[in-house]
Amino acid sequence: MKKILYTFCLLLLVSWMPATACTNFIVGPDASADGSIIVSYAADSYSLYGFLRYSPAADYPKGAMREVRDWDTGKPLGQIPQVAHTYSVVGNQNEHQLTIGETTWGGRPELEGDQGIDYGSLIYIALERCKTAREAITCMTDLASKYGYASSGESFTLADQNEVWIMDLIGTGKGKNTVVWVATRVPDDMICAHANQARIQQINFRDPKNWLYSKNVISFARKKGYFSGKDADFSFQEAYCPYDFTGLLACEGRVWSFFRHFSDDMDRYYDFASGKTFVESGGKNPGERMPLFIRPNRKVSVQDIKECMRDEYRGTPLDITEGQGAGPWHSKLRYGGLVFQLDSVNYCYPRPTATQQTGWSYVAQIRRGHHAGGIFWFGVDDAACSCYVPIYSRITEIPECFREGNGDLYTYSPTSAWWQFNMVANWAYTKYDRMYPEIRSRQEYWDNRFNALIDSIDYDASFVETQEELVRVLNLSVAQMSDALMKDWRQLEIYLRTKYIDGQERKMENGEFLRNEYGEPKGPNRPAFPEWFLRQIKDEVNHE
Repeated sequence: MKKILYTFCLLLLVSWMPATACTNFIVGPDASADGSIIVSYAADSYSLYGFLRYSPAADYPKGAMREVRDWDTGKPLGQIPQVAHTYSVVGNQNEHQLTIGETTWGGRPELEGDQGIDYGSLIYIALERCKTAREAITCMTDLASKYGYASSGESFTLADQNEVWIMDLIGTGKGKNTVVWVATRVPDDMICAHANQARIQQINFRDPKNWLYSKNVISFARKKGYFSGKDADFSFQEAYCPYDFTGLLACEGRVWSFFRHFSDDMDRYYDFASGKTFVESGGKNPGERMPLFIRPNRKVSVQDIKECMRDEYRGTPLDITEGQGAGPWHSKLRYGGLVFQLDSVNYCYPRPTATQQTGWSYVAQIRRGHHAGGIFWFGVDDAACSCYVPIYSRITEIPECFREGNGDLYTYSPTSAWWQFNMVANWAYTKYDRMYPEIRSRQEYWDNRFNALIDSIDYDASFVETQEELVRVLNLSVAQMSDALMKDWRQLEIYLRTKYIDGQERKMENGEFLRNEYGEPKGPNRPAFPEWFLRQIKDEVNHE
């Protein structure tokens, strides 16, 4: 089946998919193992550098203005009036544990805006100004309606200590535009996901407690000719982000794989998520759509979501480490991107959640009423080769390895976590099936260690009497954990470069490199290409 699917993925004409593709996973409080709300986000772009944003709480005088710059490019977009007080924000989580993530789906190209506030700025402005998900929805949509929306279609995850929402939003075109949007609350006992494809279908207009939407959500679609049926049949996704092949294979495929970890009934949606039915129908029928939410077959832990963020489709027909494109060492890299053109035909590989172009990712653990606050598990670069450090949302000092300004995409910094994890991952890609298990071993060690340390830090924090002392304890704990991980990952890089240098493997015994009786290094192992690969290249090689 893998061989058939691999051929299918490569040989079908597809529309082009942008490389900047993100992923969000959502777990309601009654679906989680510890009663917390869990949401995750991978910021995936070859132009994103991995650092941890921090803005302290602040007070502003009347008449103060806030500058707005496009989050992706840094382009100045203008100014808006500042509010009197802003909350502290660590990453994408503020002091009240409000957490916001996104994935871009583009949608109708004629609706992309070029003036106003971009999607990234909407997120961080809302985090500075809002305590709850509902407040954030109102803040973001009001700002975009008033000043215009300078981006294309987006899905947002908005979570607070009590509830979590998913919102699909798109602009109405260039110039001074407005927005069209819909948001729905994720049921407390359900899980949800979105990955660069609008996912909300029909809207329950009779349930204002769990549904919010713009007044023009249907009328604008009718005006533009996107919809002409009865209101009850209206689908936001069909109107504003119609399925194409890459929207299924490269986007819904990630949602399918996530759901598959917690459901025994996802095989029925494989032909939909892989785009198979869509192509076989000539683009007329995507097949049986996946539900927006599912009830998991077990309680979902924070550790489960970390593992889902590291998903490479292993064990499924979409496995990115299999097939000829993965090469003899089963690399996940696809040079030139997931799509390529040959003889005027476009081809496409599957796109997993864990990808090399990730700038940073997080798993936010939102703990209702917890004395130590929420935990923003933060990692940089490819999640499959990275570790998540528990960053408490109440800290006021960012560890050096995650600080803004500590290096950038063009400036190497030996104290930067992004550069350190990137160096290890990129070396591993050269012999992925041999080096990844060694990275995985260290990853599991740190996962277990950090999970245990959280219990200890929470316990110690429970005896702290003042807010100032609590912040001091959390600042120190986060710094120590981050520093310890960085030191270990530097040693891991040295070890991997020594062991796997020049395409060889240095011999080892009991964790030590072998030397001969005179103290000199023993000769290396020289692993050959696997037999299946040798059979492909044998005709290129001279022989007897």
